[in-house]
Amino acid sequence: MSMIRDLRDAVRPSQRKDSTSYSSYDTTRDPSAVSAVVDCAVYRDGRRATCDETLTPHEAMLQVRRDGGFAWIGLHEPTEAEFAGIAAEFGLHPLAVEDAVHAHQRPKLERYDDTLFTVFKTIHYVEHAELTATSEVVETGEVMCFTGRDFFITVRHGGHGSLRALRRRLQDEPELLAKGPSSVLHTIADHVVDGYLAVADAMQVDIDDVENEVFAATGKGVSRGVDAGRIYQLKREVLEFKRAVSPLLRPMQLLSERPMRLVDPDIQKYFRDVADHLARVQEQVLGFDELLNSILQANLAQAAVAQNEDMRKITSWAAIIAVPTAVCGVYGMNFDHMPELHWRFGYPMVLGLIGTVCYAIHRTLKRNGWL
Repeated sequence: MSMIRDLRDAVRPSQRKDSTSYSSYDTTRDPSAVSAVVDCAVYRDGRRATCDETLTPHEAMLQVRRDGGFAWIGLHEPTEAEFAGIAAEFGLHPLAVEDAVHAHQRPKLERYDDTLFTVFKTIHYVEHAELTATSEVVETGEVMCFTGRDFFITVRHGGHGSLRALRRRLQDEPELLAKGPSSVLHTIADHVVDGYLAVADAMQVDIDDVENEVFAATGKGVSRGVDAGRIYQLKREVLEFKRAVSPLLRPMQLLSERPMRLVDPDIQKYFRDVADHLARVQEQVLGFDELLNSILQANLAQAAVAQNEDMRKITSWAAIIAVPTAVCGVYGMNFDHMPELHWRFGYPMVLGLIGTVCYAIHRTLKRNGWL
């Protein structure tokens, strides 16, 4: 809370307009303040106007105020101390700053004065040779975006989802980049949603494999299913995927439908395509969830059927064995006067009777499908 109070004092409008108030943000005196910055550049007329890799956010904004254009600053997992100076430099709202520093935020779109704060969850598919009950199918990360009139700030959390390639690709499209910070916001949104599409296709393969295994018949026509832990683990990963996709639908709809001062009208049209792709991904994810529920229920049902088959076989053999057990039990009693006890052919007759009855029982159970 002390950090929020300090930032609230640091972003007063009077300080935001006075360039001399930024002299306290001195990287020579506090090198740790920009240690989380992975890239900082000024873009003017759709092209990168600076090639200096040591450019600081303060120097970038001085150039923007002097010559126009906008600054794009990228950070990776900044601490509160590292982000405090940048937050004061750009007049970021303390609540948005707190969300950006602390990861595990829900995808959302919020407006603070002249700044749009957007949270995206990135999804990365984890390659695996075989799906097990402990396999990690997806890894999640986060990208927070601050969109202003003359600046764009990205805060990335997680070990994947680097934006360097995205920045270079956007620099090759000067006409789009000339639209300002909102063009960067669209490109990142499009990049994140395209990642969702790729992960959905990969997860479809995993689900199809599990489905085939569950419904694959054995040589006797009875499937014993697969390890339920594998299906449950895959369902957990789908749930993680769903948490990234579903909350983002409303922000994308707002960006594509509601006019906003910070979003160029020409760029707003492109957000419609992103919203359509996102809706498609959500339909896939919801379908995955329902399909896995059905697969899990089918797997449990098949396991129950297999157990019933085993019990019927055990019961059938018990019935067959009961015949010689009963006969031998009767003739094992110690009585002098037993039927056919002293007859010469009594022993082979009893064995023949036992064999005949057992064969008849076995044939009947076989005909009824118990054996």
